[in-house]
Amino acid sequence: MLGRYSCGRVRTTRSQRISRHSSICWFSLLVMLVITTWCGSSTFAQIPRIQGQGAAASGMGNAFAAQADNPSALHYNPAGMTQLRGVQIMAGGLLAGGPLDHRSPDGTTTGGDHDGVVAWPPPAHTYVTANLQGLGIPLLDKLTVGVGVTTPFGSATRWPSTSPFNAITTFSVLPLFDIKPTLAYQLLPDLSIGAGVDIYTFSGLFGEGHAEFHRILPPGNRIELNGKDTALGFNVGTLYTALRNGDGLPIVNVAVVYRSQATLHLDGVQLANGVKVQDTTTTLVLPQVITGGIAVWPVRNAEREWKLELNVDYIGWKSVRNLDLRRPDGTIILQQPQNWKSTYAILVGTEYRWLKMDRLPGWEVAVRGGYSNLQTQVPDSTFNPAIPSADLHILSTGVGFLCKGNGSLFGFVACGNLGIGSIKAKTIGVDLSYQVSLYEPRTVSGNTGIRAGVNGFYENIAHTGGLSVRIGF
Repeated sequence: MLGRYSCGRVRTTRSQRISRHSSICWFSLLVMLVITTWCGSSTFAQIPRIQGQGAAASGMGNAFAAQADNPSALHYNPAGMTQLRGVQIMAGGLLAGGPLDHRSPDGTTTGGDHDGVVAWPPPAHTYVTANLQGLGIPLLDKLTVGVGVTTPFGSATRWPSTSPFNAITTFSVLPLFDIKPTLAYQLLPDLSIGAGVDIYTFSGLFGEGHAEFHRILPPGNRIELNGKDTALGFNVGTLYTALRNGDGLPIVNVAVVYRSQATLHLDGVQLANGVKVQDTTTTLVLPQVITGGIAVWPVRNAEREWKLELNVDYIGWKSVRNLDLRRPDGTIILQQPQNWKSTYAILVGTEYRWLKMDRLPGWEVAVRGGYSNLQTQVPDSTFNPAIPSADLHILSTGVGFLCKGNGSLFGFVACGNLGIGSIKAKTIGVDLSYQVSLYEPRTVSGNTGIRAGVNGFYENIAHTGGLSVRIGF
């Protein structure tokens, strides 16, 4: 359908045809660029669910589902895409790192990391959205389309081969990413809905292109298990504006978002000291996530905006019952019960924006802060040091800068003059965030046999810096 109207057959003025043609061509080109670029990237995460899919939201503790007013709405709440105009692009990543510490009951200490001081390549996000208003088709005036690629789940941990739990894990990596074609529609002036497909997959164009799990079994055999798969899920969201101010701007928004469960069948091989032993498969379940959110703007006028938001997540980790290792014919090689429990996350965030500044005409500046609390999902009986898991507190802060068309970039050029030919940027924004993840100290006990080495005291901390760049046409 987009191709049909990219030739400008609607009876409009020449300038309108050029504008519409340019917007659609830009969107089509950028969709291809997103997929091509991401085929060459890797992923990393410090916890099973990555907290941060856009620097603006990260700076607010990821309490963003009821605001959802930049292209990362595609992840946080697809219904929020209807608030975006024209074609918008957003891309960025996270620099993350931090130590992992373990102390055995006998006092022996062991240090681990996330396969480096700072993960590289970093986890990243890319979004492209296009509002179809102005194409001359009334049915499409309220429709916004988009595509994104994120790293929603993952793990990369490394422990010394001499650790007391080396028979359980020495290295683990899950280079998984999510391709998200998405639609959003404004049903009523105060109600929008959005829905998308989640294509969870691995890429053979970077690294090994599969999940890897390493351990050491007596008498010193290095065991590797690997596997990959592609699985489908979906997400739906709603955004309802309960109250507006005199200028028609939302001052109370309510959001509900649902992300479905997805199941990956990781087909691969078992290696011993680099030599193939047998073909294997295991099942990895990605949990459903239900989010409810409310955003309130105590101040919202032509010069200032102040938002407060609360989100509550339910994460269905109880679907992770086991990671049994099987042969392709279904015969169980190794039973690995997990019995994780479902958890809740509380996300609180705030943002203060200056919309008009005498010293920076044409610019908007925002400061942000937030707090998140996540519960551990892994019981002592199945605890695995490959997954840093403890009750978690995340403190967040961030800043944002948005240059509008009449704003000056570094005093040299107007932001509205940046572009190629007739395609000019309307806005250019940069968002920065910082998060510190404070895991509550955890003592694991009660494990026996080969798992006895897992017992002990764990203390972890992680630091994450985020950057996102966005451009609106």
